[in-house]
Amino acid sequence: MAVIIKSPDEITLMRRAGRLAADVLNMISPYVQAGVSTDELNRLCHDYIVHQQQAIPAPLDYHGFPKSICTSINHVVCHGIPGDQILKDGDIINIDVTVIKDGFHGDTSKMFLIGEVSEAACHLVDVARECLFLGIECVKPGTRVGDIGHVIQKYAEQQGYSVVRDYCGHGIGRLFHEEPQILHVGSPGTGEILQAGMTFTIEPMINMGKYHTRLLADKWTVVTRDRSLSAQWEHTLLVTEDGVEILTLRDEE
Repeated sequence: MAVIIKSPDEITLMRRAGRLAADVLNMISPYVQAGVSTDELNRLCHDYIVHQQQAIPAPLDYHGFPKSICTSINHVVCHGIPGDQILKDGDIINIDVTVIKDGFHGDTSKMFLIGEVSEAACHLVDVARECLFLGIECVKPGTRVGDIGHVIQKYAEQQGYSVVRDYCGHGIGRLFHEEPQILHVGSPGTGEILQAGMTFTIEPMINMGKYHTRLLADKWTVVTRDRSLSAQWEHTLLVTEDGVEILTLRDEE
């Protein structure tokens, strides 16, 4: 599949979808606390997307995924399925939201700290966020995908962490997943050349231990093989004529 360059009208719709996805994370933030189940967070997000935004939660029924958001706790790397698990003091959790509005997708995720979280876990979460924004700073016409992966990998490894290889960012638009793939490791000057009008996600998954992952029996939940903590942040981005626009930027940012 070729990279799809978005038209001005499509970019307007991408901006709207991105803003809605960001608004879901703004809405759910006060509810993400000890004692709540991930299924309750899913219900709140689903109802908000469907009834308030009049939009579609993209994960629901996507290749059989059973819920409307992903909730990945502690050593879960990505694609955690909301259920009866109760958040407890000291947990870290990634909530991943993708909204479809007028046929276009906005995809974003954020880490939340539950109660008193260890200094080590806080540092991991901070580094993962810094990795995202270091990657974003690279984005402009002429940059190569390998440049993005290189700056993320270099910083994470300097901090003593590893970068997941098995899952990556992706082009996004009318489809949930388009070209190009945005790897979070790489060599400068390699890979796809970025062009104005491209839209894609950067979503580095940073592990406290080794980078190896394992897929659970549910065929969705991905965990660190060594059960070390993992953290991830994600934004949907537009390559502009002279740089980058974050389509899923939240008020707090």
